[in-house]
Amino acid sequence: MLPPSPFSGQLEMSNAWFFHLVPEFLRVGMACFLLLSCAAQPAQSGKTNNGGRDFRNIYPNDEPGFLDFLKWRLSRLGKKIPPPEAYDFPKGKNNPLFLRSNREKTTLTWIGHATILLQVGGTNILTDPHFSDRASPVQWAGPKRVVAPGLALEDLPPIDVVVISHEHYDSLDKHSIVELYEREGGQDTIFYVPLGLKGWFSRLGIKRVVELDWWERHVGRGPMVIAVPVHHWSQRGVFSRNKTLWAGWVVQSKDFRFFFCGDSGYSPVFKDIGQKLGPFDLAAIPIGAYEPRWFMRYHHISPEEALQVHLDIGSKKSVAIHWGTFILTDEPLDEPPKRMKKALKEKGLREGDFLILKHGETVVLDTD
Repeated sequence: MLPPSPFSGQLEMSNAWFFHLVPEFLRVGMACFLLLSCAAQPAQSGKTNNGGRDFRNIYPNDEPGFLDFLKWRLSRLGKKIPPPEAYDFPKGKNNPLFLRSNREKTTLTWIGHATILLQVGGTNILTDPHFSDRASPVQWAGPKRVVAPGLALEDLPPIDVVVISHEHYDSLDKHSIVELYEREGGQDTIFYVPLGLKGWFSRLGIKRVVELDWWERHVGRGPMVIAVPVHHWSQRGVFSRNKTLWAGWVVQSKDFRFFFCGDSGYSPVFKDIGQKLGPFDLAAIPIGAYEPRWFMRYHHISPEEALQVHLDIGSKKSVAIHWGTFILTDEPLDEPPKRMKKALKEKGLREGDFLILKHGETVVLDTD
């Protein structure tokens, strides 16, 4: 397949394979060609689907362009970004036997990055499943996993529902999707995806796919699932920018409401979600991949903004995701939790209000 442009698939893929495989004098030329070939229009407010062409964010902003990308890349040359080997995150404890048999307790297990296992009302829900070694279209290059999945795919309980936030490689991993589908009972799993992604699953032979627009809802196996707007973008190939939608997800039962943010920049849309569907019992909100701020703020929230999202949606408790797993941006991988703890203290909130879990750690939630 053609190599993705630095803006294709995800901003993070600018660190990926083709930048390290071509001669130095060709790198800028290749970047220019590929970036210009998929020149992006700034996100604009309005309908989610712009006349059947491109999807757009609800609230407009001025997104970074080609020169901004070059500025960021050049600025990285003088930075000493720690390699994966510099980190030694302790793994959390979980009990796969309990998770496989549990049908009564509400639990959340952070597997890593944006992948969590939520058990509610006897339904097992998996978000943005990623169990591969790299967040990349190939497994021999690209952002490498720093911490192994906290719960192996083969140790998962039967999965009833999978929700996908968007098509970037760190959220939609083909190998993981195929493995989930081919495991025992996998053909009974319902995959919830934003508009435009059903065809990708159909090409893999996966038929139980529900495709939703923002604010649409569906009841299948277990709780109601609602797609909600977040502030992001999509691209998986050179010419496919914003051809598929991106979304957060709300899981709602009679006595429990959960919000999965996926990947997003900060936006008034979170207050909209809180007003329409809140308050929430639990939320999973990203806290990593935010530096340099001048470049990443349009599509990735900082720990401080993550805490504001927690407040905007009215969540009783939140869990940090999208950190400590892949080196995607400039901040140290262990920085986000430190900044979150500081932000909680400044807001007069407890650390238990916004949990920082270890990879693989399970929390049992009191829903009484």
